[in-house]
Amino acid sequence: MTATPASPATPAAPASLKVSGLAFAYPDGHQALFGVDFSVARGERVALLGPNGAGKTTLVLHLNGILTGGAGTVEVAGLPVGKRHMAEIRRRVGIVFQDPDDQLFMPTVREDVAFGPAAAGVTGPELEQRVDRALGLVGMGAFRDRPPHHLSFGQRRRVAVATVLAMEPEILVLDEPSSNLDPASRRELADILLSLDVTVLMVTHDLPYALQLCPRSLVLSEGVIAADGPTADLLCDEELMAAHRLELPFGFDPRSVTTRT
Repeated sequence: MTATPASPATPAAPASLKVSGLAFAYPDGHQALFGVDFSVARGERVALLGPNGAGKTTLVLHLNGILTGGAGTVEVAGLPVGKRHMAEIRRRVGIVFQDPDDQLFMPTVREDVAFGPAAAGVTGPELEQRVDRALGLVGMGAFRDRPPHHLSFGQRRRVAVATVLAMEPEILVLDEPSSNLDPASRRELADILLSLDVTVLMVTHDLPYALQLCPRSLVLSEGVIAADGPTADLLCDEELMAAHRLELPFGFDPRSVTTRT
């Protein structure tokens, strides 16, 4: 019997995000990153943890080219972050800032959500479909004609997420998404984030929220990745937590929590 030749293996899809040897110093000489290495697979939800001053904001600003010029590389879906691919990188990497008012500046919710796609050349029915879909994903479709400043803080944060989703990104980067939210708004946002079919990198000091949303976490400390592993394991490592100034809320036991993947 003649053996049937094996079919060639299908090449693995590139990681959504790959950071290699990333180092960066500000013009005043302050070195914020000292060689950061990690990758995030397509569809993963990963929390970026660390004390103030660890370099988290500096790292995030490299992901879509707001900061450049240091050593090392950043790749988004196999594309190097740089001038050649900058428009596509900024479409693929959507950053939701901590304060939604930094992203909402148009007279109505609909105009805010339409702004990014319209600036990228999307018009007509496709633009309206993008707006409707993004608002639907965050449960804000009924508010499309409302002025953003008439919404609650939690509603504005959901609209800020929609402004990014309208660009159809591959990676959603969230900066302290649970800050200043009441418990109901916090839960509603968690349900939204768990429902999205995107890669998520969430920068947060809210360790229970990281455990709830992100199966994996990175600990950035003094400009390097100090730990990378299952969120529950990292939060249960008392020595690691103490060494990097990470503290759980009083009485919170990560081992008692059942998380969704």
